[in-house]
Amino acid sequence: MSSSVIDFIATEARFGAHNYAPIGVVLSRGEGVWVWDTEGNRYLDCLSAYSAVSQGHCHPKILAAMVEQAHRLTLTSRAFHNDQLALFYEEIAALTGSHKVLPMNSGAEAVESAIKSVRKWGYEVKGVPDGQAEIIVCANNFHGRTLGIVGFSTDPETHGHFGPFAPGFKIIPFGDAAALEQAITPNTVAFLVEPIQGEAGVVIPPAGYFPKVRELCTANNLMLVLDEIQTGLGRTGKLLAEQHEGIEADVTLLGKALSGGFYPVSAVLSNNDVLGTLKPGQHGSTFGGNPLACAIARAAMRVLVEEGMIENAARQGARFLEGLKDIRANTIREVRGRGLMLAVELHPEAGRARHYCEALQGKGILAKDTHEHTIRIAPPLVITSDQVDWALERFATILTQDFS
Repeated sequence: MSSSVIDFIATEARFGAHNYAPIGVVLSRGEGVWVWDTEGNRYLDCLSAYSAVSQGHCHPKILAAMVEQAHRLTLTSRAFHNDQLALFYEEIAALTGSHKVLPMNSGAEAVESAIKSVRKWGYEVKGVPDGQAEIIVCANNFHGRTLGIVGFSTDPETHGHFGPFAPGFKIIPFGDAAALEQAITPNTVAFLVEPIQGEAGVVIPPAGYFPKVRELCTANNLMLVLDEIQTGLGRTGKLLAEQHEGIEADVTLLGKALSGGFYPVSAVLSNNDVLGTLKPGQHGSTFGGNPLACAIARAAMRVLVEEGMIENAARQGARFLEGLKDIRANTIREVRGRGLMLAVELHPEAGRARHYCEALQGKGILAKDTHEHTIRIAPPLVITSDQVDWALERFATILTQDFS
């Protein structure tokens, strides 16, 4: 590392809270699938800011929409109407088949908003006694970092020493429909679940799981809430991950790629009367639905469809997955993925995934470890076949090494 890179990292460590442990690279520029550090070294981005940069870094059409809107109007609050919000509502509803939309900023805000909304629906529509609503969630979930959310996390690092936490959540194993059926009571208002558990290491449920989940939610009059903040908007090779199983959620949560990495934008989408229970003054956000966010999100959705990124994610994801599976390395325990949401899980005795990610950096690839022994791989959806093959050569080189 040069002295300037060391200075950047040291200054960050001196003034910033130590709530992240970044890979030792200081990035200064990005374009498409590539990012460059302060020394001019180029890397293939295999994280995409946890899928927020699905459309590629600094996509010119999203950038143009942001600049144009920033010159016109950025924020009004929801005290007044603006000329971008209605168009955003109309376009995201048409794209996803939703009936109601609640715009927010971060993914965690979308999750919190959904929790509030399904509880309110439970009391006012389903008739659950006040204060007794239950929401079922899954072990190893990741839905955000707010106090309300970390209270039902099973990761000690996420919830340790942050309590006390709000009651009203039941935790069951992921991918176990029988456990869901057993957990449901007359006071259950919703099942909140990720279609694929991203932070847990790209954990994919067994085939047939979500059709059974959908059946149980319908039969017991509870809302199926799918957190598609990472999986949605093309990441898995379909617009929404639910489409792989042919189901439709009652409430869908989107974020990250909804702005193409330019601005925090999230949304709660509802295909029923859940969001209809909210009345003026009961929920809101100063920045939620602001004109700048709406203009950016409209452009981000448009390029996703017009430039065939969803279909490309399916094609290149299959190529990447097959190539990873073809790597013959004693270090690899399992390769899994759907679309361009991939993971390589290492045998514990092969060493920490962090060491492999640091070695990949030396080969021009930026990937991120999760849960000690798993490497997550999620490049922008604009990646080409040649770039996939280039990446696979480097993964093969590193994964055949031993960092134990």
